[in-house]
This record gives sequence, structure tokens and C-alpha cells, in this order.
Amino acid sequence: MTHKLTAFFTKILLPFFIVSTLSLPNRYSADASTETEKTLAIIKPDGVSGNYTNSIKETILDHGFKITEELFIQLDEDHVKSFYAEHSSRSFFPSLVEYMASGPVLIMVLEKGNAIADWRALIGPTDPLKAKVTHPYSVRAICGLDLQKNCVHGSDSPQSAAQEITFFVERTSSGHY
Repeated sequence: MTHKLTAFFTKILLPFFIVSTLSLPNRYSADASTETEKTLAIIKPDGVSGNYTNSIKETILDHGFKITEELFIQLDEDHVKSFYAEHSSRSFFPSLVEYMASGPVLIMVLEKGNAIADWRALIGPTDPLKAKVTHPYSVRAICGLDLQKNCVHGSDSPQSAAQEITFFVERTSSGHY
């Protein structure tokens, strides 16, 4: 019986405890000087169709983020092309457009101190295969399928976050979806 408890602790509880402990400063920061920041998060079609939406949202909330906007929408190809315009000259662009328009997505605006960096850390590397090795508890390691179907999107800078949030919030409030 003791051997089973030791194995359970070392294989299940210890990694969870380590990940939780490493997240504590970000999750429970009460520093009044920390200015809140917003970032855009998207659960992509593979995340929605793979039924990861609720577990990703729980992870977001468990890590101290506040979800201030939430839009469950189906993007058409024109909106995808516009959103990912910076990648239009890249070879993967046509398949990215097709993929992002292939099913519904969940758009979320997340808020907390250091939101952009914290969300990027939580989702892990863009390539889920790399994430499985280097960041095995990240969202992409758990939910991502490949480089394109990597389950989630996260803004990479304050400028991108502002543009991306405006892109979705203004279009939705004006009834364009």
C-alpha cells in the first residue's frame, strides 16, 4: 500500500504541486503597483471541437485571469484573412485561413497584471510537439495537435493585444459577426 501511495505522489501529486507552486506568485499577486493588462485569447477550432473549452477556461481562471469579454463565433475567410494579414505572404497562410474558418472559435479578453506574458507562458510554445517536451503542462502540450492546430492563440505584445482586442470587440459590438 505504501508503495502505491509513493508512486501516486511522485507521478501525480508532485508534478501538480510543483506547477501550482511555480504559478503562485502570478496567481495570487496582491502587489498594488502591478497595473492590470489585457490580452486576447482564442480557443481555435481544434480546441472547441476537442471539447477543451471548459478546461481551458478553468485553467485561465485558476491562474488569476479575469475573463472580461467572451465571444463564441464562426469566422469567415475574409475575417480570418484580415486578422492574420501580417502572415499573408507566408506559405502557410492559405491553410491557416481554411483552418480558422473551419469551425467555431471562442474569443476571450483576459485581464490581470502581466496578462500577455503570463498567458503566453501558460499556453506554451507554438509547436505542441515541442511543448510536450519542454512545457508538458502547458495548454498546447495538452490540447494541441500540430504546428497549425495548436488549440489556442495569444497576443504577443501590448500593441498586438490592443489591435486584436479592437478587431474582435468593435466588429462584434457593431454586429459584423
